[in-house]
Amino acid sequence: MAKNISKKEVIEQSQGLRVVKAPKTKPYNDIDLNNWKLYSHIKTGSLWEFASREKTNGHSYDYHGNYIPQIATQLFERFTKKNDVVLDLFFGSGTSAIEALNMERRCIGVELKQEMVDYVSKKFSKKELVVDVNIICGDSTTEETKEKVEARLEIMGKKQAQFVVLHPPYDDIIKFSDKPEDLSNCNSTEEFYDLFEKVAKNAYDLLEKGRFAALIIGDEYKNSRVVPLGFECMKRMENVGFITKAIVVKNITGNEKAKGKQANLWRYRALSGGFNIFEHEYIMTFQKV
Repeated sequence: MAKNISKKEVIEQSQGLRVVKAPKTKPYNDIDLNNWKLYSHIKTGSLWEFASREKTNGHSYDYHGNYIPQIATQLFERFTKKNDVVLDLFFGSGTSAIEALNMERRCIGVELKQEMVDYVSKKFSKKELVVDVNIICGDSTTEETKEKVEARLEIMGKKQAQFVVLHPPYDDIIKFSDKPEDLSNCNSTEEFYDLFEKVAKNAYDLLEKGRFAALIIGDEYKNSRVVPLGFECMKRMENVGFITKAIVVKNITGNEKAKGKQANLWRYRALSGGFNIFEHEYIMTFQKV
């Protein structure tokens, strides 16, 4: 059956006019689905591989444990629009804010250590720290910090954030501070999960309905067995109301500082102990519905 077309379309076709379609976008990004083939750079598969860490456009590897900027680039283009506010509840060295500015987004970051807040603040101009980037020194598990984020959102003209980044410590693999409220200092992995769930609940409450959150995390070995941190934290995200949208496996080879002789030591330990060396981490995406 032939397609029914309007009189206007018949006239345009007879005159050889080119019909330009209005952009077709989702409520949570600026991707024009009428021209979806132009976005081949956006990863839609479940395996992400990067040869090395991005070290330009304001990014540097100045803090052990920060996630690579390419993850932010992918996530922000896929799940945010220009001028949206990204909320990072484990702010660290500021990767989320740097890439948000690069992509004409804004960012609120929560960091536990005041000295880290002071250090990262120097990466931004005074104007940027007033208009586009807000850094809060606080504990992301608490109601007090949640209220501080709400106040910053109001200043930025938003009731809630449009995207959330969660890149917590991987349990106690790396100690980030001596603070007892630091998730890397938990007395047990179960305590780590419980505190992470509190952060997840704040993230859920602070996120706009219909928008997305990303959890960047890896697993660990403890007591001669694999501890699946990623999947347990995924369950905790679901406990507070999120639905899981995707689980991406990302390589970590080439994204760490050279280990030298230590690499051989880990290979020996793997052969001796019957385990495999982690060369991946997870990027899990969730939606608030």
